[in-house]
Amino acid sequence: MEPRITLEELREVFLSAEESQAARVVAILFSLGLAAIVLVLVRRRSLREEYTPIWLAVAAGLLLVSLRFDVLKAITRAIGAWTPSSTLFFLGEVFLLAICLNFAVRLSRASVQIKNLGQEVAILRARLDEADARRPEAPPRVS
Repeated sequence: MEPRITLEELREVFLSAEESQAARVVAILFSLGLAAIVLVLVRRRSLREEYTPIWLAVAAGLLLVSLRFDVLKAITRAIGAWTPSSTLFFLGEVFLLAICLNFAVRLSRASVQIKNLGQEVAILRARLDEADARRPEAPPRVS
């Protein structure tokens, strides 16, 4: 009978695999490109300044794990994942979930503000129409 490898030994094989230098270069270029794109978008006023620290932190985090792959392996071991790529996908999903939740909160707040503003405009319009009706020589108002 052949000796069998345990799941823990198989996991260690995945975690001890050499990292690809080509993948490292691509990851470094991607993180630097992301930082540059964020700065250009802020400069053009296409991205609000309040979001800049978030995206620059993402770019810095990607640069960190690109330069120090052992950090990503330590995170992978800590969360119990099998491969560093699965850890990156997991962290990316967590980030996207946080961004979606943030936008849902902002959208909810904006919809309440829009409803309140619409009600205030309707009240002001009714008061203005009432004031116009009280004046005898009031010219007709164009809406």
